[in-house]
Amino acid sequence: MAEAIALTFPDNSIRNFDAGTTGREVAESISKSLAKKAVAITIDGDLRDLSDPVETGAIEIVTREHPRALELIRHDAAHVMAEAVQELWPGTQVTIGPVIENGFYYDFARSEPFTPDDLPVIEKKMREIIGRNNAFTKEIWSREKAKQVFTDKGEAYKVELVDAIPEGQDLKIYAQGEWFDLCRGPHMASTGQIGGAFKLMKVAGAYWRGDSNNPMLTRIYGTAWAEQKDLDAYLHMLAEAEKRDHRRLGREMDLFHFQEEGPGVVFWHAKGWRMFQSLVSYMRRRLDLEGYEEVNAPQVLDKSLWETSGHWGWYRDNMFKVTVAGDETEDERVFALKPMNCPGHVQIFKHGLKSYRELPVKLAEFGNVHRYEPSGSLHGLMRVRGFTQDDAHVFCTDEQLASECLRINALILSTYADFGFDEITVKLSTRPEKRVGDDALWDRAESVMAEVLKTIEAQSGGRIKTDILPGEGAFYGPKFEYTLKDAIGREWQCGTTQVDFNLPERFGAFYIDRDSEKRQPVMIHRAICGSMERFLGILIENFAGHMPLWIAPMQVVVASITSDANDYAEEVARELKAAGLVVKTDTRNEKINYKVREHSVTKVPVIVVCGNREAEDRSVNIRRLGSRDQTAMSLADAIAVLKDEATPPDLKRRAEREQSAV
Repeated sequence: MAEAIALTFPDNSIRNFDAGTTGREVAESISKSLAKKAVAITIDGDLRDLSDPVETGAIEIVTREHPRALELIRHDAAHVMAEAVQELWPGTQVTIGPVIENGFYYDFARSEPFTPDDLPVIEKKMREIIGRNNAFTKEIWSREKAKQVFTDKGEAYKVELVDAIPEGQDLKIYAQGEWFDLCRGPHMASTGQIGGAFKLMKVAGAYWRGDSNNPMLTRIYGTAWAEQKDLDAYLHMLAEAEKRDHRRLGREMDLFHFQEEGPGVVFWHAKGWRMFQSLVSYMRRRLDLEGYEEVNAPQVLDKSLWETSGHWGWYRDNMFKVTVAGDETEDERVFALKPMNCPGHVQIFKHGLKSYRELPVKLAEFGNVHRYEPSGSLHGLMRVRGFTQDDAHVFCTDEQLASECLRINALILSTYADFGFDEITVKLSTRPEKRVGDDALWDRAESVMAEVLKTIEAQSGGRIKTDILPGEGAFYGPKFEYTLKDAIGREWQCGTTQVDFNLPERFGAFYIDRDSEKRQPVMIHRAICGSMERFLGILIENFAGHMPLWIAPMQVVVASITSDANDYAEEVARELKAAGLVVKTDTRNEKINYKVREHSVTKVPVIVVCGNREAEDRSVNIRRLGSRDQTAMSLADAIAVLKDEATPPDLKRRAEREQSAV
């Protein structure tokens, strides 16, 4: 009698099946319609082919509507793309074709690289192959057979991949009709289940196995979705993202630029620097109310400090070493540009004896740091080599850890809300495999932060999403990661709250407790914007350059209609400046529509138009960026309205509190 296999279904029911029963047969035992819709199964969360025999565990039948089906659709689309390429251009070698975020790619070896003009041709062939609805079938080959078959086909890269598979692992070959490839799987039942919601996106060069010493291959990227509406939404998002690209807007708005002589560092122009400083001023005021003390640690420090902190060992490849430009120096010391502020803050905390009564000590710094990033990864303000952190470190007692994490959380969420971000996810990253510190300390920190996470979710009424990222913590402690969603649905990881056992111990930091004993403080690393440069890049893209008036680099342009109104325009500008706004006057001998178009391109939020009638009435016409309408109002009312809009939200709250106190 065959051995029984016990399967637990999503409704927690348990059914027994004979050993050797396949996933397809399990689906058929439930209903014929389910079996027809099924594309795969999961056993204890692992995706499997429908044709695989099941084993004891939790089973789920995966249909195209299931969230896990998307990776299968993309994986299968990659295989179909490879088949299409080899049908169209025999002799082309296929190498690897993984699923990536939002899509897939395949690398091809061909004497003549592919071009964007080839993509529609490949797409057409892919649709033909999908229409054949060939079944995906799996075979296990010996190493010798696989090498011989691929050698006979002229697939040298596949032979190399076979050699790279560890001994003892199965060599799986997946076929769709007559075409086959080496693949770990799994796949859906047939090519027809891919559907038609896919598109090839671009071609690029890629070195074999990412090594510049290896041959250059052609990589074709594609995207695939379960439904056409999902593909349409994704393509719309990409089009919006291109329009919102902060690098293009930075040029149009005259905010910043990059150049080869300073790779990965920002050349801030006057308007961009004004916006940068507005962000810093806002954050500085928020920190002051929360009891942070702003400090400044040195930019260049002896490498011995970084050895003590552990960064020289853990992070050395990303640090810039500093040497003296000359043949002779007073000593042979090696220095480094700081990649982060934390070791300097520990030194400041250690300077002078600290009592438990003084804790928590909150040290903040808008520290300029430098980290080496590969040139290929540099991306405008989003990925740079020199940037400013809104960094802070809270030194507290173990008993204060939970309350301080909650205070930091409140500050982070309210900051994001001031910029219009209300879809936030807070993720707890737990201990990684490689870490420092005693397991008891990790147990304590993770326990506290897990409770804090529950409190965050409860206090938000479910508005804030939460998640756990097992093994994703820093090497020195668990952390919260704050991810915000922008106007077109993209997610950005910005803020962090990280618990650190490592640095206080390494540097011998301590405070005197109530029993006059030395105790090691808990150190909380905290960032809200993270990189100020990157956060500004996110803001520019989120608002598509239409910045809120309070942080806009140029808030108002006062434009005259005729030269007779120039004096009045200058007067209006002076009064707006006196009210605290950033104002420019445009009295050029140009038509008003030309002026409006020009300033709209540079994303000026408000254009105040002045003509002879306005001068007589002491009124103005206000045009808003993105609107063809204009609003007439008295000069006094216009100043009051614009002054209110240009007041940062934190200062508005302060004024409201002061008014309430009166």
